[in-house]
Amino acid sequence: MNILITGAYGFVGTNLINNLKIKHNLYGLDIVCPTREGVVKTFCWKDIDPESFPLQTLPQFDAIIHLAGKAHDTKNQSAAQSYFDINTGLTQKIFDFFLESSAKKFIFFSSVKAAADSVVGDMLTEDVIPAPVGPYGESKI
Repeated sequence: MNILITGAYGFVGTNLINNLKIKHNLYGLDIVCPTREGVVKTFCWKDIDPESFPLQTLPQFDAIIHLAGKAHDTKNQSAAQSYFDINTGLTQKIFDFFLESSAKKFIFFSSVKAAADSVVGDMLTEDVIPAPVGPYGESKI
């Protein structure tokens, strides 16, 4: 499979690439664009803008795994709007890209903070009613 991974150079992306590179052709999409073992090519965010880099010149992707986002700032120094610009706006942009692409699968990783500020007990189930707290959690829902 040809798989595009956004946030390819983050913590989750790095580990995912290490596990998928043996069986799949992986492409990265990130704010940094270095070369990496196991990644055929890494694109920068500007590369998926249809005005500057037409969709038909990109590889045909079978799946897009969206990991990119603004991480939770535990020191509370980030502006609230920056979470929405990146975690919500960027997710919409990559989903719109998916809709125009050849990919048939879109996998989106979010955060437990989209559902709850903390987990009571061992785990959250899929039937939990989301109750995010603060801009980070609200931007990840």
